[in-house]
Amino acid sequence: MRGSGSGSGGGGVRRGPVFRRGTARRDDGVTAVEFAGWLPILIMVALAGIQLGLIGFAALQAGSGARAAARVASVEETAGDWEPAGQQAMSGWLSGSVTMDEGCGGDGEVTVTATVTIPSVLPFFGGLGDAAKTVTMPCD
Repeated sequence: MRGSGSGSGGGGVRRGPVFRRGTARRDDGVTAVEFAGWLPILIMVALAGIQLGLIGFAALQAGSGARAAARVASVEETAGDWEPAGQQAMSGWLSGSVTMDEGCGGDGEVTVTATVTIPSVLPFFGGLGDAAKTVTMPCD
């Protein structure tokens, strides 16, 4: 029983789709054009995700620098080494600064603020500002 199909008539010979001359060429490259259209959007979404990670990393580094500087500044024997300790606690490729409001004075506390400039990976967004963290510790 050659070519017996589902019994719907028509001679029983099954044939594939009928292509007209020239129709297969009209769709060539459509996927590439669609991909080229979506690619800038996909790249911007990926860069935005990386940028959010860098913002969080800068905030964490500012907190680490402020905490390390305040810890060193609160100990009387090492009170003069607070700024290098804060700088060393932060990542080297981030530009940051450490400032102290006042040393161990009359209130028995030291307050240190660390500021880190947030790097930008997004084009056209150069100035994203700074991440600053302040830590207050009791003096020993």
